[in-house]
Amino acid sequence: MATLFLAYSNGANDNFKGVATLFGSRTISYQTAILWGSFTTFAGALAAVFGASTLIEKFTAQGIFPDAIANAPEIHLAVAITTGLTVLVAALTGFPISTTHSIIGALLGAGLVAIGLKVNFAALERLFILPLFFNPIIAICLSAGTHKLLHYINSQLHWQPNQKIINTCHLISAGIISFIRGFNDTPKIMSLIIIIDYFSVQGGMLTIAMAMGLGGLLNSQKIAQTMGEKITIMNHTQGLSANMVTGVLVITSNYFGVPVSLTQVSVSSIFGVGLLHNQAKARVFYQILLAWILTLPITTIISGIVYRLLQ
Repeated sequence: MATLFLAYSNGANDNFKGVATLFGSRTISYQTAILWGSFTTFAGALAAVFGASTLIEKFTAQGIFPDAIANAPEIHLAVAITTGLTVLVAALTGFPISTTHSIIGALLGAGLVAIGLKVNFAALERLFILPLFFNPIIAICLSAGTHKLLHYINSQLHWQPNQKIINTCHLISAGIISFIRGFNDTPKIMSLIIIIDYFSVQGGMLTIAMAMGLGGLLNSQKIAQTMGEKITIMNHTQGLSANMVTGVLVITSNYFGVPVSLTQVSVSSIFGVGLLHNQAKARVFYQILLAWILTLPITTIISGIVYRLLQ
């Protein structure tokens, strides 16, 4: 139940991120955007179900503390409850945060209670600090540059013949991003419940995929407002530019195994395309950045308390 709650929360906070620029650029409506995002996310999750045997990995502490401790049921429960609660509250208040970074904070909190200061704090640099520092900078620079290039190409051609092409590419890129997210996140969440012998892997992943889809359909409104309207005003070309950068960075990071947060990349790409025309709202971006920074201490504290209560 705790893991399904996490899956629901993940869908509420993440399902709209791949299609946010479609809504923000008014290419399609909110209803159509969330349906497209949910459908393609679910399709990615289904693809993961069929490849479950090769995709599922044993839940690990990611180097923060010994993996043997990480597979105690209390650790799994503390991580699932803490991450689900944090991510859902963020979704309901309109703050797009990273589920992966929430899990890292939850692991740290449970680890501190379990083994004290023996946890490996150095692992946080690779898992949390470096991605938080580099992801936004890279995404902002690339999205601004991509938009400038597309704007130049478009200015040399007639607008009307190219509008359908831009919208089609935009829809496809959003679908690809959502598909990859569903494909990646479903096995990660499933790793929390493989210690329960009652569930088959495929059945568990299918249930998680359904919970993710439901969360996105029911609780994505605030995330949509933040990413589609509050960060910047965007036109069709700006929306496509941001999505192209998000897609390229996510696919490249997956291929090379580099820790890149879809949340941070997509939000920063949207902010980047708005900077060129002074349309970006820096205050909103800084508020989101503060939420990313606070994710670690908040989840650490909550997880530590939950783990102690479970003990």
